[in-house]
Amino acid sequence: VQLQASGGGLVQAEGSLRLSCAASGRALSRYAVGWFRQAPGKEREFVSSIAWSGDSTIYEDSVKGRFTISRDNAKNTVYLQMNSLKPEDTAVYYCAASSSPSWTLYPRRMDTYNYWGQGTQVTVSS
Repeated sequence: VQLQASGGGLVQAEGSLRLSCAASGRALSRYAVGWFRQAPGKEREFVSSIAWSGDSTIYEDSVKGRFTISRDNAKNTVYLQMNSLKPEDTAVYYCAASSSPSWTLYPRRMDTYNYWGQGTQVTVSS
């Protein structure tokens, strides 16, 4: 499966953006999907993930209550709605797909994910 992340941009603090992760090649419904981000000079970190069925979602503590992950399997797309953005959310955001059964145990680990898209830049100004 190939993943294409989009929707990044420049936004002021407290603004909103919606990121999309579109899949091609295989049905995204086969995969759990996660979002990760990497700020300059920092390691890539987990943001959120959603089960293949959409019935389970997980968030990193700093984004809980502000970000919402969802999926539309009919459109082969996963979304990350980001509200109340803060300057510390500035990063390149990556989506990734996992077909591994270990996702249920380790959804936050990068090595759980088999496929990665290119990143999309999110910049939040203060």
